[in-house]
Amino acid sequence: MEGGVNVADKAEFKECLRLTWTQPYILQLVLSAGIGGLLFGYDTGVISGALLYIRDDFAAVEKSTLLRETIVSMAVAGAIVGAAFGGWMNDRFGRKPSIIIADALFFGGAMVMAFSPTPAVIIVGRVFVGLGVGMASMTAPLYISEASPARIRGALVSTNGLLITGGQFLAYLINLAFTKVPGTWRWMLGIAGVPALVQFILMLMLPESPRWLYRKGRKEEAAAILQKIYPAHEVEQEIDAMRQSVEEEILLEGSVGEQGLIGKLRKALNSKVVRRGLMAGVIVQVAQQFVGINTVMYYSPTIVQLAGFASNNTAMALSLITSGLNAIGSIVSMFFVDRAGRRLLMLISLVGIVVWLAVLGGTFLGAAHHAPSVSDQETQLFANQTQTCPEFNPNVSWSCVNCLKAASTCGFCAHQQDKLLPGACLALNDASRRTCRADQREFYTEGCPNNFGWLALIGLGAYIVSYSPGMGTVPWIVNSEIYPLRFRGICGGIAAVANWVSNLIVTQTFLSLTKALGTSATFFLFCGVSFLALIIVFFTVPETKGLQFEEVERMLERKDYKPWKRYHGVSDVEPAKAREIGLTTP
Repeated sequence: MEGGVNVADKAEFKECLRLTWTQPYILQLVLSAGIGGLLFGYDTGVISGALLYIRDDFAAVEKSTLLRETIVSMAVAGAIVGAAFGGWMNDRFGRKPSIIIADALFFGGAMVMAFSPTPAVIIVGRVFVGLGVGMASMTAPLYISEASPARIRGALVSTNGLLITGGQFLAYLINLAFTKVPGTWRWMLGIAGVPALVQFILMLMLPESPRWLYRKGRKEEAAAILQKIYPAHEVEQEIDAMRQSVEEEILLEGSVGEQGLIGKLRKALNSKVVRRGLMAGVIVQVAQQFVGINTVMYYSPTIVQLAGFASNNTAMALSLITSGLNAIGSIVSMFFVDRAGRRLLMLISLVGIVVWLAVLGGTFLGAAHHAPSVSDQETQLFANQTQTCPEFNPNVSWSCVNCLKAASTCGFCAHQQDKLLPGACLALNDASRRTCRADQREFYTEGCPNNFGWLALIGLGAYIVSYSPGMGTVPWIVNSEIYPLRFRGICGGIAAVANWVSNLIVTQTFLSLTKALGTSATFFLFCGVSFLALIIVFFTVPETKGLQFEEVERMLERKDYKPWKRYHGVSDVEPAKAREIGLTTP
């Protein structure tokens, strides 16, 4: 209840390893519930590689940027609904049934995608998977935190976060493994059903959250579960602590009142403390998405191809770098978030993001200016074997960039001896792709051949390194600390929805922006948005490092409150006097 979010330290991780080794029940609990984080990460990563092969199998997907964006983003749309519905299910039916239903949805969606005959059916499967991801993303950490020993709770919840990035890395590995297997993308998407099925079976053997049971009056069942988690001499103490915590929680809920959602929201927004906290919480969540991270996580192989690497296999292999760096960054964050502070870590992260997005924009701009030209002589070599690009006019100077932007959707067949020499512009279809490759040439559909590709990969990696330890993890920590306890549920929900909606906007528009503005202009746009986010975060988000929940409330209550000013503790904060902190009106 005090001291802010429980961020695990080194000692807590050591204790976690010791307990999970000596008490197999805790290990079973963590692995079973933690699969939810793994599934969340896997779905984020797997579609980025699968999309390359879905595009090759369905001409409609190849030709429609909007359809590709929809295939990716429908899982995000489903997750928004799943997270909202999951919150109600958690309270009504319990954590365990919510995870089981999430697994069933995820497994069903994976099977639908694996056997999809059309892109429309893939989209339906993506919606089901998204519903499962949304429910699991909020339920799994909650279940772990409520059903694990208090002294290792922070480490176990942090481990769930690591499993998300681990799931992303695993997805890239599995994508790479299935590139040579018939049915490529079907295996990539369908194999996600395996861990969902495993978790489904394991959860059937695990108990409900003892805290949820206690709140529902099922105290004997809750006590029986605690006896499996804690040594015998600690059980009574833990039951008493849980009783006090639940009573305080019910008391706080009573202070808010039994109004509906609108009534609770109105009462929350009448508080100056909540308004200031909610503004900061929503801003960091929206900024987390608008700096463009999910363009990288969902479209990483496509971005690699935009950088000038034509091969699907090469794009998949190089994308492993971004996923691995993201996982490493999450680990780094755990060591620095309590040393450097939340605000400073985010600001440093945003500075790096701005710099490297500018580098990426400049790199893609240079690549476009040095793109090889289209040769009428080279194009005519294929005239009798396949269809050339209908828009190509030999009397008008065209480069590879013009070829790829053609309205009828065309591809660039590079020169046989040197990919930087003038090549051919062909209609985008399987026959053109096969004919070009049969002549020992590379066929480009996203980006053009250039000498800037490795610089783009370095910029992409540096962007991830800048993002992951700061903007990747800190916004969630800030949102766990900055709201008064009685309004934490509703405010946290608003911020989470803002994050998912921002994710949906970015995911649904990225490819369209690259087509409409060009790749370089798109990255410059994200650079500008990130710079704006840097300014807004500086002026609106306070430092919460080292402050107890009550101290955070008092800081936000101050008349001379300045987000950029550091408050060190109770002695620096004006007392709330006769008013209840957080319920005052301006």
